[in-house]
Amino acid sequence: MVQVVEFGGGSVQTGGSLRLSCIASTGSGYPFNQLCMGWFRQTPGKERERVATINTETRKYTYGASVRGRFTISVDNAKRMVNLQMNNLNTEDTATYYCAADMLGGSSLCGGRDFEYWGQGTQVAVSS
Repeated sequence: MVQVVEFGGGSVQTGGSLRLSCIASTGSGYPFNQLCMGWFRQTPGKERERVATINTETRKYTYGASVRGRFTISVDNAKRMVNLQMNNLNTEDTATYYCAADMLGGSSLCGGRDFEYWGQGTQVAVSS
C-alpha cells in the first residue's frame, strides 16, 4: 500500500508559477524507487486529465500535451517526494491537482497506466 499526500496549491495570476509537491509513504518496506508517480488534474464536469508521470527508478517522464514545455516533474528519492513545477500558468490550468502512485510491477512504463493510490487533491486557481 502507498499513501500519497500532496501540498503546495494556491492562487496565482496568469503567467505566474506554482510548485506542487507530493510525498509517498510505502508500507512493508516497498522501495520508493519502484513506483510510477503522476500528477493529474480535474475540474467539475470534465474528465480527469493526466498532467505528468515519472518513473522513480529510471526518471523517465511523460507530459500531457497541454502542459508540455511549461510544467516540469521531478523526483527526490531521498525525500520520497515528487514535485511539479508549473510555470507560465493560465486560467485553463485552474483545477484540483491530484498526486498518484502505482507500483511498477512488471512494466517500467508510467505514461498510460492506471494509478492505484491517490492523494486528496490540492487546489490551483489561476486568475487573469
